[in-house]
Amino acid sequence: MTQTAVKVRGLTKRYGEVTAVGGLDLDIQQGEVFGILGPNGAGKSTTVEILEGYRKRDAGEVSVLGVDPARSDRAWRSRIGVVLQTSNDAAELTVREIVRHMAGYYPRPRDPDEVIEKVGLAEKADARVRKLSGGQRRRVDVALGIIGRPELLFLDEPTTGFDPEARRQFWDLISSLAHDGTTIVLTSHYLDEVEALADRLAVIAAGRVVAEGTPSTLGGRASAKATVGWLEDGVRRTVETDEPTRTVLELTRRFPGEVPELTVERPTLEDVYLRLIQNP
Repeated sequence: MTQTAVKVRGLTKRYGEVTAVGGLDLDIQQGEVFGILGPNGAGKSTTVEILEGYRKRDAGEVSVLGVDPARSDRAWRSRIGVVLQTSNDAAELTVREIVRHMAGYYPRPRDPDEVIEKVGLAEKADARVRKLSGGQRRRVDVALGIIGRPELLFLDEPTTGFDPEARRQFWDLISSLAHDGTTIVLTSHYLDEVEALADRLAVIAAGRVVAEGTPSTLGGRASAKATVGWLEDGVRRTVETDEPTRTVLELTRRFPGEVPELTVERPTLEDVYLRLIQNP
């Protein structure tokens, strides 16, 4: 039976007269990759920081791995990993030195050399952190996040600054961690990243969850009408339909050979996301 890794009910956080999070509910199951989307100022970062135990809430119930983060202890912290959007690394240490150093803080850490290899830094193990590229430093951050063998890993904008190849390699790493049973909470502004990695996701706007589901079904995406487009008499024509196959068949009867510039499209995750945050 799947167990709940994160359970949130009525989460509220205020800053003076401003309500950053207003009555938010959330459930994240053990072993899944859960994406959290939201524009700047929507309450996304505040929510995640409360889950991590870095920020106090004003109201509501929060359980992370069966523990209230506001009352957490060292044993609970050893069960989670956090990769922040920015980090202050020990620039003069080598990759191996900093990973081995952090391993000493956990009761049953992974093997440092195994972790370094897993994040793709085996060839840079003896290089000083200050000499690494931005993408390589991000891999160090991930190594430090997983060295303690976390049951739950928080990833905040993990591929910011990555080139396309490095991003794809990083996706493979995250997928392998999920395959090993690690629950992952991912926040990212890259919608293609969330779509590729997340089993489920939630969109937060105005301090509450406005939609939740799989990337393919979020906000009614799977049942949305398709748009069929083609070129006719030099004019681009489109039609929205629940039966795109029927429309395409009708077009094939009207045109000899190929239908000019035929396209069949459904709303992208970006289309759905933008609609949700504009009308929370």
